[in-house]
Amino acid sequence: MASSHFICSHYLYTPRNGKNNFNSFRKERFCLSSSNKPWRSSCFDKKFHIQRTQFVEAMASDSSTGRRQVEITYDPEERLNKLADEVDKNAGLSRLTLFSPCKINVFLRITGKREDGFHDLASLFHVISLGDKVKFSLSPSKSQDRLSTNAPGVPLDDRNLIIKALNLYRKKTGSENYFWVHLDKKVPTGAGLGGGSSNAATALWAANQFSGCLANEKELQEWSSEIGSDIPFFFSQGAAYCTGRGEVVEDIALPVPFNSPMVLIKPPQACSTAQVYKSLQLDRTSKIDPLTLLDKISRSGISQDVCINDLEPPAFEVLPSLKRLKQRVIAAGCGQYDAVFMSGSGSTIVGVGSPDPPQFVYDDDEYKDVFLSEASFITRAAGDWYKEPASTLD
Repeated sequence: MASSHFICSHYLYTPRNGKNNFNSFRKERFCLSSSNKPWRSSCFDKKFHIQRTQFVEAMASDSSTGRRQVEITYDPEERLNKLADEVDKNAGLSRLTLFSPCKINVFLRITGKREDGFHDLASLFHVISLGDKVKFSLSPSKSQDRLSTNAPGVPLDDRNLIIKALNLYRKKTGSENYFWVHLDKKVPTGAGLGGGSSNAATALWAANQFSGCLANEKELQEWSSEIGSDIPFFFSQGAAYCTGRGEVVEDIALPVPFNSPMVLIKPPQACSTAQVYKSLQLDRTSKIDPLTLLDKISRSGISQDVCINDLEPPAFEVLPSLKRLKQRVIAAGCGQYDAVFMSGSGSTIVGVGSPDPPQFVYDDDEYKDVFLSEASFITRAAGDWYKEPASTLD
């Protein structure tokens, strides 16, 4: 007696032109016998047989062949999730999504130039609520990480600080874990907000979680300085007085209230950090003791006189329109901001005291392409990573 077969269709991710493309799928056909065993399935992983697919209730009978056509709709994201689950069942963790917040420099003093060519600084760093989301999955590969992002122009190879951080973690711990990483980028690049440094710190934290915490936070913080001066700060509790190149991090009590609102205004032009430092003239920097600034903020909060950034003059020389933007924000604010200043080496102008940008950024064509975001100060709990504030969740 002849046996009957089901002819089925499924959609399965395959690379296009040798590259990962999560929007590219190939339609395969395979046949299942009445015993539910594969009859032909060129690329179909037997672990993901018909029982793991999502059925569309559309069945038709073919009287000429005696076969029934069953259309199966395959959910590619779910398949990838299940594949990640199968990679290492013993790890106890197969996927992790983390918030990767950026920072502002409430003040930034440049105190001298070092023999190694870097500059000594003294700065109050603070984490804020604007951030990226980074999704990590264990990869079946034992030789390379895969990085994707929604942001054009972001390098996806070992030039990216995320990949540098994962390589650093394996070097320091001997871990053999490799990852699929997707970066959902919301922090603009070239903004002086430390978005890339935060991504690197987040990757180190994630790699450590997947590996059963082979390192403690202090070790992660110390290692991170090998690939970036701002990265160690993100292993603070969120507010820190940073010296040296920025890698000497001293946690401090929250100097400003959480409910201090702010607005971030970043023009499409970026400031080259190297060019800004090249234009820096140490004899034109502020002479105020940074510890005096820290004490004033701790006692009286943020005000214009304490939000000093020694990199503003050279940044304004590199990008004159940035100086004009700051001046216009101060003038148009009519006192609504407690302080207006540039963060890091630019090109973000921060207005603390109100989440609302001045009206001219909406009205003037010159500012039609600026990046705008409200934000607030955040910290993290000991032993945990940063959490996205509920008010900013999609």
